[in-house]
Order: sequence, then C-alpha cells, then structure tokens
Amino acid sequence: MIRFVLLAALATPAAAATDLAALERAVVQFSGAPVGAEGGPLAPIDRRLKLADCPAAPVLSWRSERQDAVVVQCPGGWRLFVPVKAQPMAPGAVVAVAARAEPVIRRGDPVTIMAESAGFSVSSDGVAIADAAPGARVGIRIAGVKTPVQAIAVEPGKATLPGW
Repeated sequence: MIRFVLLAALATPAAAATDLAALERAVVQFSGAPVGAEGGPLAPIDRRLKLADCPAAPVLSWRSERQDAVVVQCPGGWRLFVPVKAQPMAPGAVVAVAARAEPVIRRGDPVTIMAESAGFSVSSDGVAIADAAPGARVGIRIAGVKTPVQAIAVEPGKATLPGW
C-alpha cells in the first residue's frame, strides 16, 4: 500500500504553468502589432517566468491612456506588465498638453490611505507631506513609521497605495 501511494505521488504531473507563448500571442493580438514593431510588445515574454496556471482566461488591458504597456492579469492571481514599443508621432501632429490639475491633497492635510480588493480592505491614517493632484503620487507620514509611505491622491483626504 505504501509503495502504491509513493508511485502515485511520483506519477502525478507537476503543477501546470501558464503557456507564455499563448500569452505573448494574446498581447500581440491585443496591441495590434508584432513583437518589436511599433505599437507591439517591446520584446518577447521571458520564457524563464513560471506563472501559475490561470483557471480563467487572462484579462488584457492598457496600463494607461499612453498605451505604453499591456497588463495581462489572471483573475484572482498574478499580473504581468508587457512594455509596448512607442509609436512615432506623425509629422505636424499637435501634442495636447494637459492643464495642471488643482491639488486635492495639500501639505499638512490628514489623509486616509486605503488598499482594497475583493474580500478585504486595509486603511491607515497619516499626514500629507506635499500637495498632490488627483492621480499624482504623494508622501504620507504615518505615526510610528520611519519613512513616508508613497500613495496616489484620489480625492480630498483620501489616497490609495500604488497598484490598488
């Protein structure tokens, strides 16, 4: 009986890993350009990565409006950022310069930092050490913590941790 259990354990395949070639094809299709081409992934996905098998289809999205990276995310699991090769501007193109947004957090303001996801919410109170417009990074000093925490301003008195 013990031998059978040992042999069964040895015969069990290793935990499945995500097919990186399939992820790369999905990123190429999403970006609309091949690897190395303008608008496509900057380089192939590193085949040394060992990502856990994703039980659902990975979700692809742009990291920002600049479309400088594709975010590949396994729902409830890992997240991968794939840089995209910048497209050159057309001759005579006009670059829109965003108007400077008014700060929603001012130096010395009390700020609540939040990190939320499905099933949990963590928050901490602190004091802003600089002004910040919505979406801008701001240092928050928290009592008992030696160095300020970097957060992203959301609205007056509220910030979130980067990536949350």
